[in-house]
Amino acid sequence: MSNTSIKTIAVLCSGGDSPGMNCAIRAVVRTAIGEGLNIFGIQKGYEGLLENNIRELSVSSVGNILQHGGTVLQTSRSKEFRTPEGRAKAARILRSHGIDALVVIGGDGSYNGAMKLHEEHGFPICGIPGTIDNDISGTDYTIGFDTAVQNAVDAVDKIRDTANSHARTFIVEVMGRKSPAIALKVGICTGAENVVLPTATIDYQKIAGDIDRGIKRGKTSSIIIAAEGEEPGIGYLIQKSLKEQFQLEAHVCILGHIQRGGNPTPTDRLIASQMGHCAVKALANGEKATATVFLQGKVVMAPLSTCLRKKNEFDVSEVELLTSLSI
Repeated sequence: MSNTSIKTIAVLCSGGDSPGMNCAIRAVVRTAIGEGLNIFGIQKGYEGLLENNIRELSVSSVGNILQHGGTVLQTSRSKEFRTPEGRAKAARILRSHGIDALVVIGGDGSYNGAMKLHEEHGFPICGIPGTIDNDISGTDYTIGFDTAVQNAVDAVDKIRDTANSHARTFIVEVMGRKSPAIALKVGICTGAENVVLPTATIDYQKIAGDIDRGIKRGKTSSIIIAAEGEEPGIGYLIQKSLKEQFQLEAHVCILGHIQRGGNPTPTDRLIASQMGHCAVKALANGEKATATVFLQGKVVMAPLSTCLRKKNEFDVSEVELLTSLSI
């Protein structure tokens, strides 16, 4: 049972959706009820909060959602919440419902907004990292990453069938913005010949050389995985450059939002459930501004202040593995 003055908790999702968010919502709701707390769901993120789109949840409210992608609470991005006036309005609305603490499921932008709400209005906050990009500082893993990788791997495996049948090169663009995480994992798991990372200079000479070397030893296809970067469409730039500089034909396939959808993998279901449970326990125990993180194979709590920036570095060992296996 709660041993603080916290009596009522709310939960919302913010930013891009990610598979596993429903698992986290379910865990938050059921853990809160088990702790003797009231629990509210905020529809459509911070924007919905400012619109007073809030409803009380029960155990049955989150029945049969564990296996579904997306978020039953829906999500959005809010310009108004980025302003001090917007956050003051949000605090007033939360308190008008008797809500004492807030669980925010989202990425670094959602976390920064939550932190400001805490700093400016003393509102207890707990963050749960929900983004397919796996790019939140302070945690080894974010909810949705494993499912996004699985979705992309399934798609690339199918593309490889066509590539082999027609002896073609395919450039497959995956999500990630500045994060290389999805591109690297997908590249390794699909046996891609090349991976283009979002912050790296594209070495067209190497790409062309690798394709040519494969052709000479009898390979019937090549797959290039490209992280989308800040703006989707990098695949077409690579296609054009290979054609103009090396007379190499390539086909582009942009996977896009298909990576976000679908049933969450067991890994995402488990970690999201653990994080939702830990978030409520932390607030019930009097924590004021924390986040659930996954470190060394376990879900633990960390100061929210350590999780406010994007994490765009990559594991050098993964690059070495990819390079070694793609000869």
